[in-house]
Amino acid sequence: MNPQEIPPLEPPGPLVGVDWTAARLGAPGLVLFDASVGAHRGAPARIPGARPFDLDGALSDHDAAAPHTVPGPGEFTAELRALGLHDTDTAVVYDAAGIYSGARAWWMLRAMGFDRVAVLDGGLPAWTEAGLPVETLPAAYGGPHGSFTARPRPGRLVGSAEVSAALADPDAAVLDARTRERFAGAAPEPRPGLRGGHMPGAVNLPFAELLRPDGLMRPRAELRTALADAAGDRERLYFSCGSGVTACVLALGAAVAGYGEEALAVYDGSWSEWGLPSASRPVATGGG
Repeated sequence: MNPQEIPPLEPPGPLVGVDWTAARLGAPGLVLFDASVGAHRGAPARIPGARPFDLDGALSDHDAAAPHTVPGPGEFTAELRALGLHDTDTAVVYDAAGIYSGARAWWMLRAMGFDRVAVLDGGLPAWTEAGLPVETLPAAYGGPHGSFTARPRPGRLVGSAEVSAALADPDAAVLDARTRERFAGAAPEPRPGLRGGHMPGAVNLPFAELLRPDGLMRPRAELRTALADAAGDRERLYFSCGSGVTACVLALGAAVAGYGEEALAVYDGSWSEWGLPSASRPVATGGG
């Protein structure tokens, strides 16, 4: 494909399909980020040219008490420049689990003022299911630095004080993306030492309920219904989970459903902070 034939790079929304991405693969100004975490981190397969958005590594603040805490603007700027990102680029983020940690990378970039970013619907599984090419090596980048500069947007990533206020606000809803068993305190937390249960007044909406059986995001109307069933007519939504990763799947679903991003917030510390015994924050159990 000649450069003159490459379709426009402006994402049509917060979510793009494999066809949209494949048609633009290799286009100047398109950056692909692999944001896989856990067992998928460093997996020996990537979409051609994908660079590592390492949420288990440099793109989390390891001096913070909670895992996956967003780095400060200076550190975030330095890491994204080292990955070759320019302010004028378009980024597509994905992960090897499907729609999981890629949403965290998307929300972090949005929170840091970078608009031209979208999540690959279905992630790497959807890409390979479509028979599209992969490179059999981990995501990597060794090219020149970019010019990206973080411009944080207040209120997109919040702490426990803002969440406490939201729990008492009749116009806001706090949605918890963990499983129903963890929310109820009937299943143990995967991180040792955390209390079981949930924030009093929070509502459970497991992130997997926003996904179709094939791993793609549910249609806009279904997302809107699922979010409205959980939040009612409250348009100011706060999202929490275990460590701030799958909360961003709810934020992505809300953005696709038509909620304004300025009315959405992710609790960065999530249950890894709230559930600490030393925090002495209130905890409820049961359906809640």
